[in-house]
Amino acid sequence: MNSSGRENLAQEGAGQIPQDYVISVGDEILLTLWGSVEADLRLIVDRSGRITLPRIGPVRVAGVRYIDLAPTIEQRVGQVFRNYQLSASLGRLRSIRIYVTGFTQRPGAYHVSGLTTLVNGLMQAGGPSAAGSFRQIELRRAGRTISSFDFYDLLINGNKTADQTLQADDVVHIGPVGPQVALIGSVNKPAIFELKAQDTLADVLAMAGGFSAVADRSRFTLERLDARNEARIIEVPLPMQIKDKPRDGDVLRAFSSVEATLPQHRQSKRVKVEGEVQRPGEFILPASSTLADAVKAAGGLTPGAYLYGTDFSRESVRITQTENYNRALRNLEAEFTRKSASQKITASTDSAAQAAKAQSSDRLLETLRAVKPTGRIVLQLPPTASSLPDFIVEDGDRIQIPPRPSSIGVFGSVFNGGSYLYAQGNSVGDFMKLAGGPTKGADNGSTFVVRANGSVVSARQGGGGWLTSGGVESLAAEPGDTVFVPEEMDKTTFMQEAKDWTQILAQFALGAAALKTLKN
Repeated sequence: MNSSGRENLAQEGAGQIPQDYVISVGDEILLTLWGSVEADLRLIVDRSGRITLPRIGPVRVAGVRYIDLAPTIEQRVGQVFRNYQLSASLGRLRSIRIYVTGFTQRPGAYHVSGLTTLVNGLMQAGGPSAAGSFRQIELRRAGRTISSFDFYDLLINGNKTADQTLQADDVVHIGPVGPQVALIGSVNKPAIFELKAQDTLADVLAMAGGFSAVADRSRFTLERLDARNEARIIEVPLPMQIKDKPRDGDVLRAFSSVEATLPQHRQSKRVKVEGEVQRPGEFILPASSTLADAVKAAGGLTPGAYLYGTDFSRESVRITQTENYNRALRNLEAEFTRKSASQKITASTDSAAQAAKAQSSDRLLETLRAVKPTGRIVLQLPPTASSLPDFIVEDGDRIQIPPRPSSIGVFGSVFNGGSYLYAQGNSVGDFMKLAGGPTKGADNGSTFVVRANGSVVSARQGGGGWLTSGGVESLAAEPGDTVFVPEEMDKTTFMQEAKDWTQILAQFALGAAALKTLKN
């Protein structure tokens, strides 16, 4: 091996061993000489702490630091030879015995490499147990405590400067866990942390990695478990009290600013505008914006917009409608059950009729459950409206402005249900005639019209005086109307007992789509 190769090998070995490693009995030393004398030697440090060099004699190396190993050997070799070069490195290291005691997962004696550090020894024993301290770990040598190690410096701060190399018969002792506090909520690393006597709220916050990006940095809440007979939860304003010292068992909570809901009058509104506007899409509007402002944000109306038919839906209304609709269905189901139980079976034919009636009721309830409220709010607009009312929007509102319809729908108990081309000046009765008129089993007195704006006009409302004696048939038709003619209740098994279903649909603005679902 040439001189440069030997130097590279020596440098490589030196990079793997700490400079302050202390040579001791059992270590293997790799010694290379070249120049006036050449030799490649593998020497073991004997029990007297020496290595023996041919033609030179013994050299004492035990207790010498690794950085001083080559100069120590060179001083002895130089007494015999001149004009040479020397490199010394360590080969196989000695095995030492250490002890890990106290509150650890696996206490006991361990045989480890001479390069093992305090942290390596802890890992061999599984680290501190659940009752063990991460912050009070002692390194004891020859009966004396020579250093204390705080695992948090390594785990949280990445600081390993206090991690010392172990020597034979060293004792690593883990004490019991100290005071603990919990920090939860909107921080980067919620956890339970062990405290030292000098730790403050600022130190605990640093252990948790600080506040998250969306945290409310103005306060903590503090729950003291030892204050059971007092106010257990208090608010800690920040940063005024950030230097306060927590106590054992405290629970700190940081809050998220995102989760705090602002009052409605201060919230920006996210509104979706679709249909006949210049730029359909979602828009973020100021807190006090109205329907008209939402349409303006969407670029205004197109020439074909039909404001009367605007479908304005709101999530909070949909939730309320769903609750009330389900309650109405439960009441209807209870009514069916009550009437079924009160009827007496007098003959086999009555029994078959009652079974068919019960089956029809179940089928009706199943169909009604399939219809879901949409949260639509009926806007009180005239058919010729050119602008929306000054109605304040809420976050999540949806405005759908349709094009002007060209047809009228007629469904239910008519001879030819379907959609018919709208003609100006025609009445509802004119379109019912186009559908062939009511069938023999139709209930003309219950006919109703669902208008494009979501409102319902029923023949039973005539008692109020605003409908003519001709009922809904004499009502002027409007584009987008849907006319529904129910069957007579006592002439159909499907509608038997369901006397209030049309009122349910009308109350919850379920619209023409629900009517088509029931018809099918």
